[in-house]
Amino acid sequence: MKKRTAYQPDLIESLRDAGEAKEYLNAALEEDDPELFLLALRNVAEAQGAWGNSPRKPSSTMKASTRCSQSVGTANSEVSMRSSMH
Repeated sequence: MKKRTAYQPDLIESLRDAGEAKEYLNAALEEDDPELFLLALRNVAEAQGAWGNSPRKPSSTMKASTRCSQSVGTANSEVSMRSSMH
């Protein structure tokens, strides 16, 4: 597991506030970097207590999120291809 940075505990604490979490996720989304957004989503989920104290759940959740993102990207590509054919 990666070493936590010094700001991580403060970040998690601030993300417990729904408004802060929303702004944080919106800022991450604006960067147009799926990995960055998934990391931000993981931080918000941790702050909101989605995983409790189990260190294994985030990685399995991240894998599922990544698969979901890839599936959505593939589906969007297929729809675009079908649309251009008609």
